[in-house]
Amino acid sequence: MQSLNPVVAETNDGYLSDIRARPIRAGHVYAALDTATGGRPAEGAVGAGTGTGALGFKGGIGTASRLAGGATVGVLVQSNFSGVLHVLGVPIPAPVRPPEPAGNSCVIVVATDGRFDARQLSRLARRAVFALGRVGSDFAGGSGDYAIAFSTAGPGPAAPESDLEPAFAAVLEATEEAVLNSLFMATTTTGFAGHTKIAVPHEGTLRALRS
Repeated sequence: MQSLNPVVAETNDGYLSDIRARPIRAGHVYAALDTATGGRPAEGAVGAGTGTGALGFKGGIGTASRLAGGATVGVLVQSNFSGVLHVLGVPIPAPVRPPEPAGNSCVIVVATDGRFDARQLSRLARRAVFALGRVGSDFAGGSGDYAIAFSTAGPGPAAPESDLEPAFAAVLEATEEAVLNSLFMATTTTGFAGHTKIAVPHEGTLRALRS
């Protein structure tokens, strides 16, 4: 390897966080790198998802994966966007909607071991953003939602275009589930200036789905 090119993603969590205080210092970055471990990431109001909100509720970090033919597709989201939550097509409106600007931007990371080239990975990333519509995103103008996709496959010829079809379906399903996991694993959080984001009510959601 001749160089290391880090990719840094950003969203606006200014409702719960005092973003103008610029509290993150070099020590925080080094501590995060030193304590990083393998395995499944924590979900909900953790890490970069501590201050985010989505669809009127407390958002956060969520993950999910799918098998797509001979490949595996994994998705991690930092949910942070506006709209009305939908679960299996059923609307779950937030009882109280904070007076904050619409949008705020969702980050989606798609990882696969499929041997896809840059163009194919770009197409997978776009499908991931489409999946936000399944959970109720209003795609507000202030929301710069974006996805990054990469492959862990080694050098070699790119997969045939036919392999993209199952991968597209896998990305859509995994992104939808990851967003829902980020919400259902989150807890009610009070942050900057007493602003509060409430967690999705599990029992209320189950009642809505049964009815």
